[in-house]
Amino acid sequence: MSQSDNYEASASSAPSEVASFEGHNKSLIDRLQHLLHTTPALVPLIVLVLSIIVFGVTLGARFFSPFALTLILQQVQIVGIVAAAQSLVILTAGIDLSVGAIAVISSVIMGQFTFRYGVPVGLSIVAGLTLGTAIGALNGWLVARVKLPPFIVTLGMWQIVLAANFLYSANETIRSQDIAEAAPLLQLMGAKFSVGGAVFTVGVVFMLILVLILAYVLRHTAWGRHVYAVGDDPDAAELSGVNVRRTLISVYALAGLICAFAGWALIGRIGSVSPTSGQLLNIESITAVVIGGISLFGGRGSILGTLFGALIVGVFTLGLRLAGADAQWTYLLIGTLIIGAVAVDQWIRKVAA
Repeated sequence: MSQSDNYEASASSAPSEVASFEGHNKSLIDRLQHLLHTTPALVPLIVLVLSIIVFGVTLGARFFSPFALTLILQQVQIVGIVAAAQSLVILTAGIDLSVGAIAVISSVIMGQFTFRYGVPVGLSIVAGLTLGTAIGALNGWLVARVKLPPFIVTLGMWQIVLAANFLYSANETIRSQDIAEAAPLLQLMGAKFSVGGAVFTVGVVFMLILVLILAYVLRHTAWGRHVYAVGDDPDAAELSGVNVRRTLISVYALAGLICAFAGWALIGRIGSVSPTSGQLLNIESITAVVIGGISLFGGRGSILGTLFGALIVGVFTLGLRLAGADAQWTYLLIGTLIIGAVAVDQWIRKVAA
């Protein structure tokens, strides 16, 4: 009998059932872990809703009102915009400690170009946005091309930009009254409008639109998938055809541009141009990102979670203030949330291990 006949006989006598694998019924904990892994914004959303309910029940109409809730949005708008920039960088497994300094120096450039040199306010704003983008691109170039650690690069850039900010501005503050009279466009982000009992600002609307656009871009474009791929495993991303260097530079440049917009919003928020403003934006942005569920190891998280993280901080800050609690309780609870968020992230990462 030929070898082909043996093959045919073996095939005809083989079982015809479809191959199956022994299944294991997943526990409720396993299913929850998988859900949180696939939907990283779910944890901060749950915490946000619970915190609003708790403070709403405790404080009643003083907290749970359209005005109070939109006041939270106004308070977190600057942090939310900067945190969006920080999210992009952390998704690539990096970190940017210069975000706050970029925002402030961008606002200073906008103000000084307008009042010191007489540049039209529109061009001054463009100059500030351009400078922020350039600083971010330089950060990206040093990380991607020179292969320096992001922490070291942005720590050094933070010091350089901070010093340049004070040297250039001579620590001069441009008063709110002068801006309102001669260059009201600089305060555009602080313009308020009412919808029912809620009070919004242009800066709040900008923050929400920015987050929605970035959420779409990260999930539904090739560039967004490249950002996640670089953060997850840059070597594997390179082998699959992703230009890792170009992606990193574009991420840092875009982060710089977003921070420059935050500088413009900062002018609208405080009314003046001050070189001493926004000193804690780098820490506050990282706080929002971590509480928002974006992994510090890169490659996992949602920018919507960052928005929820910023709102959680705003809810706790306003709620405890209305309750008459000491301000230190806010820092204590936020610190606890940070540690808890990292612990949850480590637990969720076991799904992918």
